Amino acid sequence: MIIPVFLSLSHASLWRDIPRICVFFVLCLIAGYAGLSSLQLDHVINDKALHALTFFTLTVVFYWVIDTSRRRTLNVTLVVCTLVLGIGSEFLQGFIPNGRNFDLNDIIANIVGSLAALALCSWYHQRMLERKRQRRYSAVAGDEPDDLELGEGLSRQEEGVVGTDDEQGRPTTLEEEVDNWDENAVDNWEEDDEPEGDIGVSGKIQGEQNGGEGANAPDKKRAD
Repeated sequence: MIIPVFLSLSHASLWRDIPRICVFFVLCLIAGYAGLSSLQLDHVINDKALHALTFFTLTVVFYWVIDTSRRRTLNVTLVVCTLVLGIGSEFLQGFIPNGRNFDLNDIIANIVGSLAALALCSWYHQRMLERKRQRRYSAVAGDEPDDLELGEGLSRQEEGVVGTDDEQGRPTTLEEEVDNWDENAVDNWEEDDEPEGDIGVSGKIQGEQNGGEGANAPDKKRAD
């Protein structure tokens, strides 16, 4: 059960988690020797407290060995540490002639210690993921353009600033436009905006034509 879980990890994750994997296996060996051998520690520490503390430590170490999603880590840790090790080890202890008897209270202590560690790790893991999502959201939100309707970016607008930008990307002020204005430069007026001739000249020509026609009118009558 445990070996396939470790083999499913990627090579990079496996090499990075080797210290924690080694710590977990060492703790399993110590817990197995203390639980399956004839060693008695009742005179040093309470047996039920020792069971709870042992499986609390095993569950914490195993939880952070698995590098996968939070839900999958929670399920795998629950199966491996709480069910297989916490319950299965007590049934195995009953079949080994080591002077120990099957004790339901030991199973309860194992489950309590394992579930307490699992709840603590899952809560911390969820908070860690929430902080990561908040940092990611803040980074994305900061890249968005300012919303002028919400009053964002108004402090950067200065009075007397022309909307065009120069080559350096800095807005050109009205004073700079006046200082750089060349009176000898040719104005780029569009042809459609230009008048189709001089109004004064055209009016004079039209008046001369009308005057000529008026002078020739008596001649026509006399000729008639």
